[in-house]
Amino acid sequence: MNRIPFSRRACAVALAASCYALFAGWTLLHDSGVVGVTKKNGFGCTCHAFAPADSVTVWIEGPARLRQGTQGRYTLLMTGGPAIEGGLNVAAGRGALAPADGTSQLLPSIDGQELTHTSPKAFVADTVRWDFFYTAPADTSLDTLFSGANSVNGNGIPTGDKWNFGANFIVDLTNDSVLAVGPGELPRQRALLQNYPNPFNPATTIRYELDREGFVELSVYDIRGRLVAALVRERQSPGVHASLWDAGSLPSGIYLYRLTASGRSDVRKMVLLR
Repeated sequence: MNRIPFSRRACAVALAASCYALFAGWTLLHDSGVVGVTKKNGFGCTCHAFAPADSVTVWIEGPARLRQGTQGRYTLLMTGGPAIEGGLNVAAGRGALAPADGTSQLLPSIDGQELTHTSPKAFVADTVRWDFFYTAPADTSLDTLFSGANSVNGNGIPTGDKWNFGANFIVDLTNDSVLAVGPGELPRQRALLQNYPNPFNPATTIRYELDREGFVELSVYDIRGRLVAALVRERQSPGVHASLWDAGSLPSGIYLYRLTASGRSDVRKMVLLR
């Protein structure tokens, strides 16, 4: 007879201890930053929610081309979700990362080091952003910046918080001493550059460089892979080209633009925000 009340008391104590440990563990991670949650390792921010949310948009802006061994300044941005405060995670495939100010820090991760927040950062209007530095490796032609960010309501409880992965940001790396293409100069390699502005509403400019003459296709697709605009379908000479895309009445979201030339295709992502 006495075992039932005792068992209930024991279960209640154990449950309370488990809940405290879970909450204390989440609080520690939330306050000090969470690592290992980008697509580089495939994990997500399970301390806030188990699945990414489409209502949160995360992206990186910065130089799409760097000389090998040099450093560039980049920005991680996030919109959507509760939009009170936010936290970030950025990992590099091969290069090195460094915080640009005291709002982020480097912590050990599964795959080396990862940039994360020092504490939740407040949104300004509908966006929160973090600046950081990326140093390109000296022995590869492409690298990837992986990202994720969480949008929180600031009440200290994970319920209601939302997070999402950012689109992988591909950095073209070159050993050329000069990256910029000046008047009268021809590009030394083909490149599809990040659109500007990004995010945009309703128009943006897509720039690309061709190192040889050939037939060029520049197309825009929605996130499901459906064609929404065919911007270029013609033979073009080598040089720097730009195409203006007006999204018209299309809804907000992530869109893909693809450049096909010389038997090769490159794809980048852009964000339309109404």
